[in-house]
Amino acid sequence: MSVNILIADDEKPIRDSLKMILEEEGYKIETVADGEEALQKIQNTQGNEYFDIVITDIKMPKIDGIQLLETASRISPETFFIIITAYASVNTAIEALRHGAYDYLIKPIEFDDLIIRIKRLLDYKKLALENKILRQRISTDYSYANLIGKSDAMKKVFSVIAQVAPTNSNVLITGKSGTGKELVAKAIHYNSKRRDKIFLPVNCGAIAENLIESELFGHKKGAFTGATEDKLGLFKVADGGTLFLDEIGEIPLNLQVKLLRAIEDKEFIPVGGTKPVSTDVRIIAATNQNLFEKTKTGEFREDLYYRLNVVEINLPTLNERKEDIPLLVNHFIEKYCKEMGKKIIGVDNETMKILMNHDWRGGVRELENVIERSIIFCNKDMLTVDDLADYIKRDVTVHDYPDSLKDALHNFEREHIIKTMKKYNYNKEEVARALEIGLSSLYRKMDELNIPTKPPKEDE
Repeated sequence: MSVNILIADDEKPIRDSLKMILEEEGYKIETVADGEEALQKIQNTQGNEYFDIVITDIKMPKIDGIQLLETASRISPETFFIIITAYASVNTAIEALRHGAYDYLIKPIEFDDLIIRIKRLLDYKKLALENKILRQRISTDYSYANLIGKSDAMKKVFSVIAQVAPTNSNVLITGKSGTGKELVAKAIHYNSKRRDKIFLPVNCGAIAENLIESELFGHKKGAFTGATEDKLGLFKVADGGTLFLDEIGEIPLNLQVKLLRAIEDKEFIPVGGTKPVSTDVRIIAATNQNLFEKTKTGEFREDLYYRLNVVEINLPTLNERKEDIPLLVNHFIEKYCKEMGKKIIGVDNETMKILMNHDWRGGVRELENVIERSIIFCNKDMLTVDDLADYIKRDVTVHDYPDSLKDALHNFEREHIIKTMKKYNYNKEEVARALEIGLSSLYRKMDELNIPTKPPKEDE
């Protein structure tokens, strides 16, 4: 399948050079001398014959690169833009990225660098398409209504869901509070053969210890004081469907052996009963605790742990997938505008910058609450900083990078490496692996950017 690229630049030598180089790479190239002609070319494309990539200069006659990007993005959302600028400043590049450009180049253009960036962009488009097809195949409107993400971490989660959902295997979902464990459980259920049966969530930590056995397995009349009639347990209520055991780490140790037998034998004896009751349920469990560590201390049965953990899905925190924040923000704006009858189209750049820099200790749930509150107080068509809760505005550091692209990149690199060093407790091998660079490259970067090799005393 050919790749169509449009080059828009008012300098003929640049147009001709780019055309020659990229045609040698096998791409189909068209060139124009100004933004107006570029827009006409994009408007005249039909069906699947759209331009995959537009490479455009920012400064052009009639319509500049930013205006072209804004207009063309609405006409052809499948088209990716690479911006060329002779103004080597962070502000120029960021302005283009804010308006939806995929990447930018500084003149004079290094052709090898351009070819690498185009190949990277095409790989990204391919992954995005595969992810879209994957989600279409495994999703339903209900199960994926709130599963939002395009980060690598979430792509991995979607992939595991796609593979495990059609089976009857037990699943253990791990992750901190606010990461969406129940949403993932619903996604698995509603994309399984049991989708037409009940999905029954149970919060094991919210049931009193003396009642949890009766809740799960039911009881017979007279089994204990207050048992005035027979009661079906949740294992039987969910027969044929999926039983979601949230906060599974809170199950009392003395009850874990009965839970294990119910899962393995697909039958159980109600409290006060004598005859086993059969059931066919799929178990999806979730926890924000380290169950494996609890097996070492004897707080959780090892055999039950491995029976539950046939497939484990570990959910990343929002701080570990911050590239998903804009998607989530737009999703929550749409959700709560519909509920409140408001017409808010998005957030301004300063607000998004604050949301991207905030430490989301409460995860996606905290972000949703922040957006819901902001919409309540917003009387404009865009959410602004004024609409945010005070604690969000206080608890944020917005970086003020210098204009020089080189200096700005050095600042960012230094901050990112220091943050990663702290995350991995200054273990250089793990840091290098996380940064996807060699250990020698890490040491060179640390020396170049004056990064300490050991944690400061306050971090020890």
